[in-house]
Amino acid sequence: METSQTHSSESMSKDLSELMKEATKEVHEQAENTPFMSNFQKGQVSLHEFKLVTASLYFIYSALEEEIERNKDNPVYAPVYFPAELHRKAALEEDLEYFYGSNWREEIPCPEATQKYVERLHYVGKNHPELLVAHAYTRYLGDLSGGQVLKKIAQKALQLPSTGEGLAFFTFDGVSNATKFKQLYRSRMNALEMDLATKKRVLEEAKKAFLLNIRVFEALQELVSKGQNGQPVQSKAELRTRSVNKSYEHGPAPGKESERTNRRHTDMMSTTPLVRWILALSFLATTVAVGLFAM
Repeated sequence: METSQTHSSESMSKDLSELMKEATKEVHEQAENTPFMSNFQKGQVSLHEFKLVTASLYFIYSALEEEIERNKDNPVYAPVYFPAELHRKAALEEDLEYFYGSNWREEIPCPEATQKYVERLHYVGKNHPELLVAHAYTRYLGDLSGGQVLKKIAQKALQLPSTGEGLAFFTFDGVSNATKFKQLYRSRMNALEMDLATKKRVLEEAKKAFLLNIRVFEALQELVSKGQNGQPVQSKAELRTRSVNKSYEHGPAPGKESERTNRRHTDMMSTTPLVRWILALSFLATTVAVGLFAM
């Protein structure tokens, strides 16, 4: 028993960032291999699906950043407070306005799984702020890593403008060098004062964060399947129209190039039912899934 406790204490003496990576390795892999994320990485994502993801991320980051602001002066979080470099709420608002229009707040859905994630973030921020670092680390460092790969995939698969509209979430204007910034973030996180019991709780919370992400993507998968079964998915047509209209606002009347762009969107939409059936079958064959990005 004493030997076991000694081994546990020694392992917990590692840096928090290293412990976090080790503790979340398994659930992180589950997240990367969800049907949704697996297909996304292959470029098999529709505009409707991408919009659903963006909407859920908006609710998640709104809650996360509200709690971060609440605890920005708390020593259990203050060292990793980087709002100008990391916060995503404003970027997501920009993306949602591009996709849905000015009344996007009334149109975006918030699935139950997303709401549960939001509730957990508020609970942690209000009652156990020392655990907030687990959620921040899981999301932000992932955004700075795998998220950049997903940005390129989404831009190509969805034929989004090369000027970046609809992809503000993936753009970190305040970070000039992602690798160096992540090193700084980890060093600040490792400097947080935590006893052994608190470290263990933070690691458990990090795993819970990944599981909450998995449930969000499972819920989005269900929404996509329902759309396949006949429920209206008006957002696709709206987005197609809005993309064309936006291009007219800042240039001459549309010509053949605009027609070709619109046709590419239409052709892509026509393949969506087959893709969704593949996604649905993958979902039935997979036990668990989630996590937006790789760290």
